[in-house]
Amino acid sequence: MSSPPWNYIAKLVCIGDSGCGKSSLTIRLCEGRFSPQHDVTIGVEFGSRIVPVGPPHSKKISNPFSSSYESKDPSSTISNIPGDSKNAAAAADEEQKHMKLSLWDTAGQEIYKSVTRSYFRGASGALLVFDITRRATFVHATDWLNDLRTIAEPDIVVILVGNKLDCVQSEDSDDNNSKREVTFAEAQDWAQKNGVLQYVETSAKSGENVEAAFMRVAERIFENINAGKYDLNDRRSGVKGPGPGTAASRGVKLTANDGKGSSLTGCCY
Repeated sequence: MSSPPWNYIAKLVCIGDSGCGKSSLTIRLCEGRFSPQHDVTIGVEFGSRIVPVGPPHSKKISNPFSSSYESKDPSSTISNIPGDSKNAAAAADEEQKHMKLSLWDTAGQEIYKSVTRSYFRGASGALLVFDITRRATFVHATDWLNDLRTIAEPDIVVILVGNKLDCVQSEDSDDNNSKREVTFAEAQDWAQKNGVLQYVETSAKSGENVEAAFMRVAERIFENINAGKYDLNDRRSGVKGPGPGTAASRGVKLTANDGKGSSLTGCCY
């Protein structure tokens, strides 16, 4: 039997209020598309994508959010030092690792909360999504984070995502920020105070920063793997290595810019 096209599987959950675009972000990543027509997510929906993690791929890209807040982890094992020819040569000879992101898109409606909370268990990463044009969804982010940290594992990687950036970038508006209700600085400050890895603004509609947000979480999880923070034989850790006869052996390897594939259905923009 051939080896699976991934080295690790990581469970990620998308959480936040209903209508923030969690499903649209997941569909954009997995299928590379956006649909203005959508159904409200009921319970949870699922998608997946295999992405490269670590060098040599990580040596070729720079952090697109380098100007924003990012919490630092001294245990990080990936470096990118300009002019370090020895590191570059070593990365070139290193076999590229791949991670299968198992994406769980959860319902944001209060009526489904008791159900969706159960899916927080065994997650190694989370995208906490709010709508930058609806302040209430940002206010509720605190409750979502508290629920997540109560149920999920202590080392879960969380990134704060302000979605619907396209709504405040309209060239047809006299004031591009007329619809914005949460400033970048405010959300960035919240992320820093609450120990969240990073804050990023995305547009599921245009695709801006969507892939980079998911990849940032994947890279940090990979760093944590190298730091020995997960028991790869314990499903509760949210990360596992390949095993014989797993479903991953039927997957399709994708690079960060290749075509997408997903079993996800529905959309909630």
